[in-house]
Amino acid sequence: MKKPVSLLALVLAATCAHAAEVKLVEQADKKQVDVLVDGQPFTSYVFWADQKKPLLSPLRTASGNIFTRGFPLEKVAGERTDHPHHISSWFNYGNVNGTDFWNSPPEGYSRDSKIPYGNIKHKAILAMKSGEGVASLKVSSDWILADGSKVLQQDETLVFRAAKDLRIIDRIVTLTAQDKDAVFKDSKEGVIAIRVTRSLEEPSEKAEIFTDAAGKPTAVAKLDNTGVNGVYLSSEGKVGEKEGWSTRAKWMTLSGNVKGEDVCIGIFDHPKNSTFPTYWHNRGYGLFAANPFGAKDFPKGNPSKTALNFTIKAGKSETFRFRILIHSGKLTKEETEAQYQQWLKDQAE
Repeated sequence: MKKPVSLLALVLAATCAHAAEVKLVEQADKKQVDVLVDGQPFTSYVFWADQKKPLLSPLRTASGNIFTRGFPLEKVAGERTDHPHHISSWFNYGNVNGTDFWNSPPEGYSRDSKIPYGNIKHKAILAMKSGEGVASLKVSSDWILADGSKVLQQDETLVFRAAKDLRIIDRIVTLTAQDKDAVFKDSKEGVIAIRVTRSLEEPSEKAEIFTDAAGKPTAVAKLDNTGVNGVYLSSEGKVGEKEGWSTRAKWMTLSGNVKGEDVCIGIFDHPKNSTFPTYWHNRGYGLFAANPFGAKDFPKGNPSKTALNFTIKAGKSETFRFRILIHSGKLTKEETEAQYQQWLKDQAE
């Protein structure tokens, strides 16, 4: 009798069916590293002077559809114009030693904060390696407090993977406290995040400000939800923002349709992360974020509202591992779990 093929085996076979060429191209004059898959753009690691943190911008599906919001880098008709610091995909936090790295706006925009702003400055490209099916980029950045001092050094390996209908970004981030303890005071604002395009938002009737056809911010009293179809799903079975926000889970997905293409975006936590499983800062207006530090601000996952105040002692390091999954097509909860198990396998190698 023929042995049945497991779901995991089927998913992995599909993942490995096409090993594309993943190439990294540094453009020093533009302050960015482009990631190409079979010669076509996937994303870019950018460290432009007018931004307050490095970005991955934009993010594309395997077919080339951009699913991250254009604002404020470009004005796209029908997109929201809120939160100018929500730019494509990033990694930072709302309160480290009394300095706000999350809300720090790009040049040309202002934003009120109860605490001073900091910024994350790209320091160096340490290594680049292109290859078949996978490429890796090692970079280093400094977290600079409002007083100009360096509180953290961020050493990161970004791994870009590509196969048919699949794009993956692994972010392995090591944070090293400098001459003082680095205290991540509880805040909902963090840590690894993606701001998605309008069609991946949840439908909403609330009045908002959007970009009109002429590129100007325009108040819209009632939203047109045509084509807006985003749905969150957590590994614990929580569906939508209302159920999933502030809960803890090992993974979360956001599914919908972008320009006629079914898409499933996932963020995966990892058991080696000391705060596993992470809290989720998923919002119906298009912010998709995993936050391992904000315990007190996430009542569903922390009913007692006990503060964590995660601390990295002076001279010590902490490493965090996350995967961003970009799948063209629909994924069931079981299929997503199979992809999550592959993430664990890849990290064990």
